[in-house]
Amino acid sequence: MQQFMSQLQHLLSAPGSGPVNWDLARQVAASQLAASGDPAVSPYERNAVEEALRIADLWLEPASALPSGIRNTIAWNRNEWIFKTLDVWRKLCDPVASRMVGAMGDLVPPEARAQLGPMQSMVATLGGALFGGQLGQALGSLAAEVLSAGDIGLPLGPAGTAALVPANIKAYGEGLELPEDEVRLYVALREAAHQRLFEHVPWLRGHVLNAVETYAAGIRVNREAIEEAMGRVDPTDPESMQAIALEGIFTPEDSPAQKASLARLETALALVEGWVCHVVDGAAAGRLPNVVSLGEAFRRRRAAGGPAEQTFAALVGLELRPRRLREAAALWAALTKHRGIAGRDALWGHPDLLPSDDDFADPVAFAMADVDLMTELENFDFSAPGGPEEKAPGEIEGPDGPEDGEKRS
Repeated sequence: MQQFMSQLQHLLSAPGSGPVNWDLARQVAASQLAASGDPAVSPYERNAVEEALRIADLWLEPASALPSGIRNTIAWNRNEWIFKTLDVWRKLCDPVASRMVGAMGDLVPPEARAQLGPMQSMVATLGGALFGGQLGQALGSLAAEVLSAGDIGLPLGPAGTAALVPANIKAYGEGLELPEDEVRLYVALREAAHQRLFEHVPWLRGHVLNAVETYAAGIRVNREAIEEAMGRVDPTDPESMQAIALEGIFTPEDSPAQKASLARLETALALVEGWVCHVVDGAAAGRLPNVVSLGEAFRRRRAAGGPAEQTFAALVGLELRPRRLREAAALWAALTKHRGIAGRDALWGHPDLLPSDDDFADPVAFAMADVDLMTELENFDFSAPGGPEEKAPGEIEGPDGPEDGEKRS
């Protein structure tokens, strides 16, 4: 019992604020990677990554109307991937975790809450620590699989920073039985394409992350699963605290609003991934000997998700797989054929121009619609800094743009 109380005290005293103990999550992830291995990035690998990203950006020039979005190139080890992407994971996971912590507090009978007094805060701390530990394990597993900063379709890394994870690229290439340098260059093409998209489409980062947050807001807490998990805690067994599995606690609500939210999220993920796949395959055609095999392998990988991605989905109830990837890629291909590269990429000028979920069914009809309107948009200057900005309520525009201090009367 003394050993258990000591471990519990350490768990509850670990620094952290909010619904997830992120310090604990990072410690657990780092410990897991230390056990499984996290090879340091060698000077050769750093040079190879920089060269691959430089070549990738050159190849993408004629394949995209969007200019380069890369300001920095870097090679990360697995721990660096976790550290550099943690801020975005915090933004995505905190809303879900807060409902779990609240549900744990609700398990205490109302008549007992007054007697607990300050002890009630310990329930929230315990929930944050439990979720932090589980999330750390999931992120540690994910860090051993991801190939780059934008590998799972979300803008996880710092803006303008293109990053590859050499150790994971090497392992993935061995599984495909393809040359490592060819796999590295294909991954670099995908990373460079993601950077172009998220760097030069000002509204896209918020659009995708808000779609994830909106969907997460509709995930409900399975209180029975929490009760079952907490029931497995054995005060005489200190290891039981670490063995609690939180999978299955979060499930999507079966409501019209949540279904619409899910459709919006899946469409956003599919459009981003479909554009990247289409542009990358076009840029690599005739240059990489195994481009067809690589393209198919990556489409299967993104559509199915790796083991760690599935574990993460089970933990937070959030799948990040672009289910309609092939349909989205076919839609972008039809747009390229009928409107050209500039007309295709002009759709990123505003979210209202993008295809809807219904447009996936007939990509040719969508591509041929409103061609006159799209002709005007072909001259959209993607290289201009910033892009369309939302004006404050009541703000009006003068001849040269918004005028400071002027409001609508």
